[in-house]
Amino acid sequence: MGISEDNKNISFYHNDINNDLYNLYKNSSYLAVDTEAMGLVHGRDRLCLVQITNELNLTSCIKIELDTSFSPYLKKLLEDEKIIKIFHYARFDIAALKCNLGINTKNIFCTKIASKLARTYTNKHGLKDLINELLGIELDKSSQSSDWGINEDLTTKQIDYAANDVRYLIKAMHKLKIILKREGRYELAKKCFEAVPIHSELDILRFSNIFDH
Repeated sequence: MGISEDNKNISFYHNDINNDLYNLYKNSSYLAVDTEAMGLVHGRDRLCLVQITNELNLTSCIKIELDTSFSPYLKKLLEDEKIIKIFHYARFDIAALKCNLGINTKNIFCTKIASKLARTYTNKHGLKDLINELLGIELDKSSQSSDWGINEDLTTKQIDYAANDVRYLIKAMHKLKIILKREGRYELAKKCFEAVPIHSELDILRFSNIFDH
């Protein structure tokens, strides 16, 4: 497996993290989380990869194999109400984790929702634009559409892409919280975050448009 210089400290696991890593992660204040799947349709397109990092930049990539439907350490970690879990477009990731691994993620912060409430001066709320503006970092998204279900090791570009999708989320969250509080929208944002699991469950059941006219 080829690994770039930036990503040599990433740990790789199959199906779940181990007990030692769980014990390190469980004392974190924040966990940035992302997922990669075979597509965007829950129930059809399986979950292939879960990426996690914490405020100490302890980063892991967990490859979810075809026959996996339960990852107990991941479940305990993501259902821990003391740790804030940060996603970009949490609605998709939380649905993928629930649909594939039976995980009911708790205590959520979604940087996409936060961006839409805070950065009302723009309509560019994708992760690449968000990280570029808030942190001055240009993300390479060229591996966004690729085969994450391959049996072979992930490519260097896939690893770089996967790691970058979580590497900057905690810093972005802190920047967005400053804007939300300044503009008086932080409490509204928290209510939106609490509603994300409901939207995710509706997506799994194909009720995505239930709030339309």
